[in-house]
Amino acid sequence: MKHIISIFFIFSTWILAQTINPSQEIRANGYVYDMVVDSKHLYIGTGKGTLQVYNYHTKQFIKTITLPKIKDFMGDEIYPKVFSVDYINGKYLLLSEAKSGYRELYIHEKNSTKKIISVEDKQAIAKAKFIDERHLFLANLGNEVMLYDLNSNKEVYRFQISQSKFSDFDLSEQKDRAVVGCESGEISLIDIQKGKVTKVLKGQNLDNTYKVAIKKDIVTGAGQDRRGSYYKISTSSGGYFEGSFLIYATALSPSATLAAYAINEENDIAIYNLKTKQQIALLSGQKSTLNTIIFLDEKYLFSASSDPKIMMWELIK
Repeated sequence: MKHIISIFFIFSTWILAQTINPSQEIRANGYVYDMVVDSKHLYIGTGKGTLQVYNYHTKQFIKTITLPKIKDFMGDEIYPKVFSVDYINGKYLLLSEAKSGYRELYIHEKNSTKKIISVEDKQAIAKAKFIDERHLFLANLGNEVMLYDLNSNKEVYRFQISQSKFSDFDLSEQKDRAVVGCESGEISLIDIQKGKVTKVLKGQNLDNTYKVAIKKDIVTGAGQDRRGSYYKISTSSGGYFEGSFLIYATALSPSATLAAYAINEENDIAIYNLKTKQQIALLSGQKSTLNTIIFLDEKYLFSASSDPKIMMWELIK
């Protein structure tokens, strides 16, 4: 009976929330694996070995960086998947697929692409982001995190958070903290400069957290246990919203008031007000499994999934 009531509550909440269709549909040149956004552009990593830059105001692609082809296990030449991208002050970061399951890391600047980490280094890096122009924050599948100095081409530190497999990390606005999710469901808060775990948030996800997000004093998690979790860092308290399917993606608005979660098998995105704990909107139109959601501000957000389509959404106030 309790399970039936829970399902009824979920569906009645969806009915009360506004259903919103995409305001803009963007088509990348291949499956989208990662993207970041700033005040003008989307930076998109694709399965065609590219980082594409899209101006969502003019609705035009303005730059494409293409990596060299690699050989697959059959010996055929293919474009590498670009799993992680970033941008800072004229520098583009690309983390790509390489042979034997390893990864390669590139910096593109002034029309020149430089390889920072090669397949010969035998690194299984899963995600890479800029901390500043000199430093990168990296994580690998073994749940190790690293601070990498681009000037010396050396790691400042490396340590393993836990024995659980890595899932995702996100950086705070000041890039002084990171939150790391893993298959245990726990979310670790990292002091990036000191290179240590300062807090572990747990109890709201009981299984793998596919994606995590941090804004201000709030952290969210997207769970395999069909829970969209949230925590207040200062008190370690939290809760969760139930979905009807595996929750693959989450995001927070800049004010940390709104949380987005991929909520059902139809790849709809539920928007919750974390102050009222109410669902205020349902974004409907994504056709494939969601992997990335990003808020631009309190009104606009973007989402990407396992296909070339990126959606831009406008929340109705």
